Parts: sequence; C-alpha cells; structure tokens
Amino acid sequence: MPSMPPPLSSASPSAAPQLQGWPLLRLGFRPFYLLTALFACISVPVWIAAFLGYMPWSRPLPALLWHGHEMLFGFGAGVVAGFLLTAVRAWTGLSTARGPTLGLLALLWLAARVAAVTAPYAVFAVLDTLLLPVVALVLLRVLLQAGNKRNIPLIGLLLLMGVANLLFHLSVLQVLALDAIRVLHAQLALILLVVTVITGRVVPMFTRNATPGLVIQVSRGFELTLLALTALTFVLWVCAAPLALLLPASVVAALMHAVRLYRWSPWVTRTRPILWVLHLAYAWMPVGFVLLALAQLGWVGESLAVHAFAVGAMGGLIIGMVTRTARGHTGRLLVASKPEVWAYALVLLAALLRVTAPLLQPALYARALEISATLWALAFALYLVVYTPWLLRSRVDGKDG
Repeated sequence: MPSMPPPLSSASPSAAPQLQGWPLLRLGFRPFYLLTALFACISVPVWIAAFLGYMPWSRPLPALLWHGHEMLFGFGAGVVAGFLLTAVRAWTGLSTARGPTLGLLALLWLAARVAAVTAPYAVFAVLDTLLLPVVALVLLRVLLQAGNKRNIPLIGLLLLMGVANLLFHLSVLQVLALDAIRVLHAQLALILLVVTVITGRVVPMFTRNATPGLVIQVSRGFELTLLALTALTFVLWVCAAPLALLLPASVVAALMHAVRLYRWSPWVTRTRPILWVLHLAYAWMPVGFVLLALAQLGWVGESLAVHAFAVGAMGGLIIGMVTRTARGHTGRLLVASKPEVWAYALVLLAALLRVTAPLLQPALYARALEISATLWALAFALYLVVYTPWLLRSRVDGKDG
C-alpha cells in the first residue's frame, strides 16, 4: 500500500461537513481490524484452556480444528479482507465498501465467529463460507472498473481461500474424504502467498522512504521466481509430496526468502520499531521453510514449522501492518508509541517461545503454551487500547476514510 503523506496536526474545518456516516464504517480496515484484534485476544486463550483441560469443549467441531480454522479463516482472513478493502481503494481511488455494505460484511464475519461456538454446525458453515467470495467479488468489481489488472491475482488468492474454506467444512461434515488439517495447511499457504506479494511491495518502499539515501534494488525476475518457488513448495507440502521433492524445495525457498530479506537492508531499521517489526516478522519466513525441511527429515515436528509461519510470519506481519496502515489511514504520524512497540515485542516473543520451547524444554511444553498465548493476547489487547478510539473516530486531518 502506498505510504501516507504527513498528516496535518488537526482536522480541517472545511473538510468535516463532507464526511458522511459513522467513522467505523468509512473504510474496510476500521471494523475488521477492531474485530479481529478483539478476536485474537479471546480465541487463543480459550483454545489453550480447552486444549489443556481447564474448560470443557462440547462443540461439533473438535477444539484443535476450531483453533486452526478460526486463526486462519477467522483472524487471518478477516485481517486480509480489511486490508484489501482499504488497499484497493488506495490503488484505484474508487470506493470499495462503506456504510451499510461494509457493516454487513463485518457482521457476517462476526456472525460466523459466534455461530462456531453457539449454532448447529451447518449454520456456522453456511455463514462462514459466504464472506470471502463476497469480499472478492466486491474488490474484483472495483479493480475491473478501474482497469487495475495488476492486482487481480490477489483477488484470485482470496477466491482460493474461499474454496479452501468450503473444502474444510465439507471435510468436517464428511461430505468429502479430505484431511481437514491439510486444508488448514492450504489456507495458511494462501495467506503466506498474500504476505509474500504484499511485503515485496511495501517493505522495501517503507524502508527506503524512512532512510534517506538508501538504495534497495528490487529485481522483478527474482521476485517472480521467489513467488513461484514459494507457491510450488507450499503445493508440495499440502499434497504431502515425497521427501525428494519437498526437501530441496523447502531449502531453496528458505535461502531465497533470506536473500530477499537481506536485500531489504533490515539493519537500517533498528531505530524505527514500525519498520523493524516488519523485517523481524518476515525473518520467520525462511525460518519456517528451514523447519519444514527439518520436519521432512523427522528431526522436528511439523507443528513447529506451522507455528513459525502462523505466529511468527503471519502474526508478526499482521501486528506490524494493522498498526502502520491504521496510523496512515487515520491521518497520524507513522511512528510507533511505546504500547505499540510492546505489542510488537509480545507477538514476536510469543512466536519464539511457541517454536523453541518444544525443542529446548519438552517437559515445559504446556507452560510454554500458556505463556505464549498470554503474550499473544496481551499484544492485541494493547492494540485495542491504543486503536479503538482512533478506529471509532474520524481522521485527525479531516479527510474521508
């Protein structure tokens, strides 16, 4: 997403009368960032409590599948939807969804989260499968209207997420003989492909903009090769390909993502938390592929790679982007406050603990899960404390959005 111009110090009186509707429903990031952050605070501690036997779990969907589904199709896909509803307007200058339309999309997302734990499974499945295709069609209409063909592949990924979600529910309902865990891995892979595309556009740009004189060369050939190899490696993983194929693909993918990160000059961001969180979170991509390679050899559990990708890369980049984009689109300076820096550190520490504890101290696995979940929840609680007032109010510069 393009960087924001420096915000004005106060709202412009002449702009205020042009604003229409409740601020929360003026742009996609507002309701979706708010709801997904709240969900992140609640759902992970609930999962840990159920997993460790602190609370009963009697829903049709097993607790493990609920956790995986809701982190990927609830939290992750919700953030992606809010981001793209915002980004496509920035890319095209055309409105995506606002007012009642945006409100209905947010309510549909919320209804599915509530139905997952309160309603018959079929009701949950129907509500849950609607959101991603509807958001994809809304965005596709705007991109076609603007003639913006470059970003249509992102909508394709969104539609594939919708297909994966449908396959998950059909698997749980035993309509299709599919492994629901493999479908969740496919969804994680799709989210990470979106992450790969978006970070390739914004991280070097953000880093250059904040570092006068810095030159970051972005090779289109390298980027396309990396994206293709990443997609291929994930396809091999999801399809449980033979060791002879998946192992070398994982190793090469790890090397390419590490080279990409090195080219972004991450060391120059050490005094800019709003930047270093993106670089540190992205570092979990090569780590995840290394762990995936080691898992194929039987040296580590595959769960470590999954959580390196999901908590480290996905979670870390989400907390970094939902702060930066929300600051920019509410007209505020792109400088992280102390609570935001703490939120960054807590998510990255949660990832580090979740991945390393099972390796270093297997006997403390349960305790590590509790601490990691607590750090995760605290991070998004801090986000809510800082950003809830901003998301509920108009931009400080008086502009729409």
